[in-house]
Amino acid sequence: MPEYRNQTVTFLTQKFREIGIQPVSKHGQNFLIDMNILNLIVRSADLSRKDVVLEVGTGTGTLSTRMADQAGHVVTVEIDEHLHQLSMEELIDFENVTMLQFDVLKNKNNFAPKVLETVKEQLALIPDSNFKLVSNLPYNIATPIISNLLRTDILPKSMTVTIQKELGERIVARPRTKDYSALSIWMQSQCDCEIVRILPPTVFWPRPKVESAIIHLVLNPKKRARIVDIEFFHKFVRALFFHRRKFLRNVLQSAMKGILEKKEVDAILQKHKYRKDARAEEFEVEQIIELAEIFRQAVPEPEE
Repeated sequence: MPEYRNQTVTFLTQKFREIGIQPVSKHGQNFLIDMNILNLIVRSADLSRKDVVLEVGTGTGTLSTRMADQAGHVVTVEIDEHLHQLSMEELIDFENVTMLQFDVLKNKNNFAPKVLETVKEQLALIPDSNFKLVSNLPYNIATPIISNLLRTDILPKSMTVTIQKELGERIVARPRTKDYSALSIWMQSQCDCEIVRILPPTVFWPRPKVESAIIHLVLNPKKRARIVDIEFFHKFVRALFFHRRKFLRNVLQSAMKGILEKKEVDAILQKHKYRKDARAEEFEVEQIIELAEIFRQAVPEPEE
């Protein structure tokens, strides 16, 4: 492996002092200072010259350089103008890195168009290329980044990211557990999900108040193909868990309000032999997919 500059606390504090800045908590600026963890992230992502990587949060460019040495192209986005300038020094010699400076999210549910456009441009330049997300994600945008990437027209082959441990546990949670949620079903219905390692606060500067995790998510086309209408499924699953402790019948009647009558919801549940006292949190992912499709087919066609 090539020799890289180590991103130590001493290096970071000196650099920040030189340019007169401090880490900005609202941007989730917690920098990885354990080089073994940085290397583990890159190894877990299994990069090759066929890969176009999206990195959210360039920081000082330490992870970017490691990825650029192995990937075909790296598109890295940084919201902080000062960090963008700082990382330009680190990445100046890498011709296969595109640096963007703005908020990666247009809003909570959508990426900034320029991000996806830039990724598409780079994918078009590499024959048979793959798209991967690899990032030390800011806690405050981790959920919208990884969940909404599965709703775009360029699906990632994999996502390898550091996130809050609590979020990682929600993603891999099983039915009948406190962490099982709409996010668990959304991610597991399309991806093979694995927590690679739990990270203590000491591997970051400044230290966060909670533990983190490296999570590796691999898109599984066979799983995703079971979902007939992705947008319907996304809304349906969120509605199911909006009141997770309510009975399935009550949740569905609320979710289908204005679309199906209560008696129609009851008839569907009775026909398919769902218990009246069942709750969504009891169902396996496969069962939720089946339930969503049953109700999708029951929705009347819009009048022309």
